[in-house]
Amino acid sequence: KSQEELLIPPTPCHAKTNVMFLKTHKTASSTVLNIMFRFAERYNLTVALPADQLFHLGYPRTFVAHFVEGFKTIGQNYNIMCNHLRFNPLEVKRVMAANTFYFSILRNPIPLLESSYIYYKNNVPAFRSSKNVNEFLASPTKYYHPADYRENIYARNIMWFDFGYNNNAEDDTQYTQAVLEEIEQNFHLILIADYFDESMILLKHALCWDLDDVIYFKLNSRSQDTVQTLTPESEEQIKAWCSLDWKLYLHFNQSFWRRIEETIGLEVLQKEVDHLRARQRELMETCLSEQEAVRKDDIRNKALLPFQSGAADILGYNLKQDLDNRTLRTCQKMVIPELQYTSYLYAVQHPHKKRKEVGLPLLWTNLQER
Repeated sequence: KSQEELLIPPTPCHAKTNVMFLKTHKTASSTVLNIMFRFAERYNLTVALPADQLFHLGYPRTFVAHFVEGFKTIGQNYNIMCNHLRFNPLEVKRVMAANTFYFSILRNPIPLLESSYIYYKNNVPAFRSSKNVNEFLASPTKYYHPADYRENIYARNIMWFDFGYNNNAEDDTQYTQAVLEEIEQNFHLILIADYFDESMILLKHALCWDLDDVIYFKLNSRSQDTVQTLTPESEEQIKAWCSLDWKLYLHFNQSFWRRIEETIGLEVLQKEVDHLRARQRELMETCLSEQEAVRKDDIRNKALLPFQSGAADILGYNLKQDLDNRTLRTCQKMVIPELQYTSYLYAVQHPHKKRKEVGLPLLWTNLQER
């Protein structure tokens, strides 16, 4: 290279602070939400939180701007949006700035459906009336009635639904192709939950964030003994029964790896993933008394108990007892479950409104003092 070329400094990128994350169901999205909330606090950003006592932005109704607390007064001045909503690009654009970065996450529909089955067993008629996931999949139409479609959304093509499309649509090539193209136009990046660490590195690069911004402890996961083993027949059946989600997943799994090869390269990716995992282990050693997630009955501080659903035992964490205040605060934010964190941010951003009732002991007070 000539001298002149070497004199040009690389342009440092600036952390993107206007970010919209479409939170999909059972896709490790609670862990991503925690990352987004911590980032918002670090940079003192405004989060588009659900209005009043809600914990999601109108879901499963299609999103409209007034589902956001304070939209009438705050207008288009939100930086971060990441609570559950059913995507509606025009309404989201009323809330988020023009230069907002849009991303979402998908998961392989096979483990996804099994996870939904356990988590939503009591809420979804199609799941409730079948003995187990394999029985449901042997003849889904026996249990799944389109008339109950609102209650049954978790039983079929849930990701397609979250993106704002009809989860009972015919799987027609022209239609699915058009939807995939539309999603590509609306979103700058689609992550893959099955490669979560790789996803975090890709996200870090795309947003120009630091490694510590994407460090996480896995949230809202469940104990292994509630996992039901799918038969090979069931696995094949999911691809047919949730064929819209299957196409969605295959398409974006491909573009995910293509994106990595074009922007980071597999070698750098591996180095950064190792770095991420090392930093994560370090933080777990600092913060956690057990070095891992524990079952709901073993969570000592009930304010840190995650919402429990269906037949799943949702895991949480115990923090070490003798942490100094600064470390305690960092650690608390890593492990605070979604509903509690939403309620806490709401209290900070909207101090004059009635606080969101989590139905659990009030959050620790020292967090209120910031």
